[in-house]
Amino acid sequence: MHDVIVLGLGGVGSAAAFALAKRGHRVLGLDQYSPPHNRGSSHGETRIIRKSYFEHPGYVPLLCRAYDLWRELESRSSTRLFHPTGLLEIGPPDGIVIPGVLRSAAKFELPIEQLTMKEAIYRYPALRGDDFWSVILEKDAGYLNVEACVQAHLTCAKEFGAELVMEQKVVGWEADGSGILVRTPDQIYRADRLILTAGPWAGELLSEFRIPLHVLHKHLYWYESNNGSYREADGFPCFFYETQAGYFYGFPERDALGLKIARHSGGEKVDAEIDGVHQRNPEDQSAVETFLGANLPDVSRRMTRWSGCYYTMTPDENFIIDTLPNLPQVTMVAGLSGHGFKFTCVLGELAADLATNKRLSTDLSFLRLSRFLKPPND
Repeated sequence: MHDVIVLGLGGVGSAAAFALAKRGHRVLGLDQYSPPHNRGSSHGETRIIRKSYFEHPGYVPLLCRAYDLWRELESRSSTRLFHPTGLLEIGPPDGIVIPGVLRSAAKFELPIEQLTMKEAIYRYPALRGDDFWSVILEKDAGYLNVEACVQAHLTCAKEFGAELVMEQKVVGWEADGSGILVRTPDQIYRADRLILTAGPWAGELLSEFRIPLHVLHKHLYWYESNNGSYREADGFPCFFYETQAGYFYGFPERDALGLKIARHSGGEKVDAEIDGVHQRNPEDQSAVETFLGANLPDVSRRMTRWSGCYYTMTPDENFIIDTLPNLPQVTMVAGLSGHGFKFTCVLGELAADLATNKRLSTDLSFLRLSRFLKPPND
């Protein structure tokens, strides 16, 4: 019997399997596909990583640890995972993003540079934005190579003895007197502890707990530029815009595919069983191209690639990391709400801590499940 089963081996699950195996635990990882794959949330080549977190300052200590863990994984795997391109965050000075970034930066004394829109355009001539917008440059930010991160965690987990079983869809799990039992169509697995890191499939596996998760289908696009104005090699950074039409983010050109762009807001709610099959949405593409025309005018309309992915959302758009009510032997990480990949290395480490009763070094109170659970008589 294993010490811990990790159910779902994407961003967080692969990190949890590695953290546990590195500590000498007998680990079994299960996934219905073969990660890294393009059916969930941890794919699409790149994800932004940043420290001056506008969403909630409580994330900053987690990010500081994440930067250390990504560097450690790079060294251990001999794979480049992090590209320190810098990040421009752009929007109204009284909006959500700019004030939030300033709060986090001030509280944790993080290095940022404040610019006017005019100053930002002078430095990056292919950029545009409303005159009254503010701009913050975070030089320590950049992006992660998503699939490479997942693969590195899986490879290192196996090197430390983790057993990873792919193409095994879990049809049910339960806690009994001897531990945890996990069922697939043709196998039963047992362990003392369980970590659930199932991404968009978490709601299905946790349905009896009525955790308020919902899934959004999102879209990623790559476009050629007209003149190579946005090349990473020439110093163009990642970017995140807050506009009247919503939030948009993207990455510099790093190869022939061009500039990558996506809408962080919006998305279609997924009501049926999630099968990982993605379809395009013309309205989403139109919104992205309207944004490009206004703010990144040297991007062409020659789309070179499209991909779909999922956001698993909580009501407050903050993560859930906790043990289940009355089941301390079951840890869950879910509801990363479209901004979680940069944290996956540290969330995997924290999930391993919870699963093995190790004292946490970080305050997770704002990410606890209890904030969504109603009293029994409610």
